[in-house]
Amino acid sequence: MFDPTHLPRRQFLSDAGRGLGLVALSSLLADDAQRSAQASSEAPNRGLKAPHFEPRAKRILWLFMHGGPSQVDLLDPKSELIRLAGKPLPDSLGNVMTRRNVSKNPLLGPIRPFRKHGQSGLELSDFMPHLAEHADKLCVLRSCHGDSVNHPQSVYQMNTGSILMGRPSVGSWISYGLGTENSNLPAFVVLPDPGGGVKGGPPAWGSGYLPAAFQGTTMRPGKQPILHLLPQPGMTSERQLKVLDLVRTLNRDHAVARDSDDELQARIESYELAFRMQTAAPEAVDLTQESQSTQRLYGIGEKDTDEFGTRCLLARRMLERGVRFVQVYSGDTGGWDAHTGLASNHDQYCRKTDKPVAGLLTDLAQRGLLEDTLVIWGGEFGRMPMSEQGTGRDHNPWGYSVWFAGAQVKGGFAYGATDEVGLRAVENPVHVHDLHATILHLMGLDHEQLTFFHNGREDRLTDVAGKVVTDILA
Repeated sequence: MFDPTHLPRRQFLSDAGRGLGLVALSSLLADDAQRSAQASSEAPNRGLKAPHFEPRAKRILWLFMHGGPSQVDLLDPKSELIRLAGKPLPDSLGNVMTRRNVSKNPLLGPIRPFRKHGQSGLELSDFMPHLAEHADKLCVLRSCHGDSVNHPQSVYQMNTGSILMGRPSVGSWISYGLGTENSNLPAFVVLPDPGGGVKGGPPAWGSGYLPAAFQGTTMRPGKQPILHLLPQPGMTSERQLKVLDLVRTLNRDHAVARDSDDELQARIESYELAFRMQTAAPEAVDLTQESQSTQRLYGIGEKDTDEFGTRCLLARRMLERGVRFVQVYSGDTGGWDAHTGLASNHDQYCRKTDKPVAGLLTDLAQRGLLEDTLVIWGGEFGRMPMSEQGTGRDHNPWGYSVWFAGAQVKGGFAYGATDEVGLRAVENPVHVHDLHATILHLMGLDHEQLTFFHNGREDRLTDVAGKVVTDILA
């Protein structure tokens, strides 16, 4: 007969340890399965959800200047950069990591002069005369910084909080956290630049490990805002609805038999949303409903501004119809990436975007939407103060500018600072995690509470960092 009193101490502890370990592992696996099942059951839930606290903004419009606009030529005036132009970077600023070994190149002064605008006296570059008329609406964060000097990684970080591909984008987090106010349109819409793809591609607006139903939906103006949305000729609404009902029933039976499938649930949801959008989307993108004066405000019909202005106006129509998050990209595969010829590059892109962006701010304000809409303008990083090839600038993730408008943030206000030549953020630095925490806060979401159970932990947009920049709140 087994006598536990005669069991050697080492063997007892070893056997007990294995037993307790198995019990603990079983508990963890059960907990993980329960959380996964809960997450899967919530996957198709795109309906309206309550914020954590009273929000300052109900919606977001993110104007993404792809390629890296130069902060020292647009938003961050540096008198020392003018004085030191043509000279090497001061030794006091130390070594700096660059992609193309430009750290020893001479400093390049601002391409256009800066002037004070509005009652606030906020300084903005002559590159953007139309935006300057809205100086008192802008909150310029001059001390932003990230972690990579490369485009794809920085595009991912600005959009998802990580330099690695595959994490959920800001728009997906907000869609997941707050849902949609219009069941006939996506909660998260992306309007890419028709000139070419973003470096890093669609994962920049993907849902990552969140349910696939929360990924961004790309849209374009015209009769077919989403490709293959319209039914085939001869397919009536009644017949299509019957087909959809049958497919829904078969798919759900299939899902139940396989203990749920996120991708399948998202596909079912996308079919149902597409059916509803066949009526809603064409009306939403019909710009003929807009007055000529409104279209002129955005520069529609003008050679330089027609394309971007059209997408900005389309974005406003999405927002006022309940779309939660709209992202509009400026810049093709090269975009604002001025390694040489910065003057001509930024002149070209500012001509395309300056008037439409200013018109957008005017239009939102006139319609009473700006007060509870957060408008964001910025790229994946900025540019170096040193010259590259004599006329351009290399990538700079160490100190750059992003501006906010609306959502009850301080207008005519500059927050933080880079050093004397605009190289690094030195005063009130705002990391990308802080930027994201602030964006979520303005939407009434606590970045530490907005989580999703993934790989054994409660994951979030800001990872284990991020603080809200409360000093910019009005």
